[in-house]
Amino acid sequence: MSERALVSALGARAVELDAADELAGLREQFVLDDVVYLDGNSLGALSAGVPGRVDDVVRRQWGELRIRSWEESGWWTAPERIGDRIAPLVGAAAGQIVVGDSTSVNVFKALVGAVRLAGEGRDEILVDATTFPTDGYIAASAARMTGCELRPVDPDEVTSALGSRTAAVLLNHVDYRTGRCFDLPSLTSAIHAAGAVSVWDLCHSAGALPVGLDEHGVDLAVGCTYKYLNGGPGSPAYLYVRAGLQDRFDSPLPGWNSHADPFGMSPSYAPASGALRGRVGTPDILSMLALEAALEVWDGVSIDSVRAKSLALTDFFLECVSAYVPEGRVESVTPSAHAERGSQVALRCADAGTVMKRLIDNGVVGDFRHPDILRFGFTPLYVGFADTERAARVLAETLS
Repeated sequence: MSERALVSALGARAVELDAADELAGLREQFVLDDVVYLDGNSLGALSAGVPGRVDDVVRRQWGELRIRSWEESGWWTAPERIGDRIAPLVGAAAGQIVVGDSTSVNVFKALVGAVRLAGEGRDEILVDATTFPTDGYIAASAARMTGCELRPVDPDEVTSALGSRTAAVLLNHVDYRTGRCFDLPSLTSAIHAAGAVSVWDLCHSAGALPVGLDEHGVDLAVGCTYKYLNGGPGSPAYLYVRAGLQDRFDSPLPGWNSHADPFGMSPSYAPASGALRGRVGTPDILSMLALEAALEVWDGVSIDSVRAKSLALTDFFLECVSAYVPEGRVESVTPSAHAERGSQVALRCADAGTVMKRLIDNGVVGDFRHPDILRFGFTPLYVGFADTERAARVLAETLS
């Protein structure tokens, strides 16, 4: 088949796939332009409902009601209310997620809390050796503070590394570089069999694929909200504490907002019950309520449908890349097996930084990870198959 015919055939397939896409209508709920935006795994697109909500929060709730909004506008209950909105997207029942602080702060709370839950005689923390750097930094600090030894291990070696000394294990559900999805159910089961506590980082999976926190008995989990959940730059992260552990969860950051009687101003600390133990200080209301508005796009959306489209998009992208890009110019480091793939495709490419700059100049926005990775994130709520075909075609033109 000639190059022109191949492009025509794949382009026609993209049109057919978009026409059959049950999620295609959601694209209208985002502020988008003609750019192919494949960087939602770093920062999700703006939901069309957010600007109006933020305007109301600033002008009416803050500008007119002022301090009355803590009660009348529901500011005080926002962390747990928004947590309950996120819960179905990660397979959790209500009352187990609290929103607030950054992912880094929540990793610290979860990891130190996990060591305390593990109890006496366990003095070792296992951490994914390929993790996002901050998780590693936090894990090292948590180990020093709790008197534990930190052992970085490859995710494939976690099961064999577990032992009677292991207190907690911090793992990423999806690798931020390669897009590899790890086996959360079996790893969680192995961690529990060893008597340790599981802590999962969901930054690159929440909103892109099913997680099943309750189903698989995950103990603690954290995640950001500005990637596939489209909460906006710096939007607050969240902390999940399994219901059966909440009465024993001992946060290393006991702030007034997590006190059983926050306005009692007692000099001694008594923790609140439930997920509220994960709160610390005054919530960041402006960004939190922007996140709440952004999450409304998920009303009635099945995470299983999102996952099905994600896999279809990444399959189609890999097919188009294989068809369009000259052989040997790129190599996919993202697993081909669906069970091992997140919602991104990472391609190894010589001079990847320069290539990505040229792609962006030509209307395809992904990102670059040192030293040689082109990273393309597929957000099923607003990325279509025509976008996918165009991105592969522009990549081929860039590399020709």
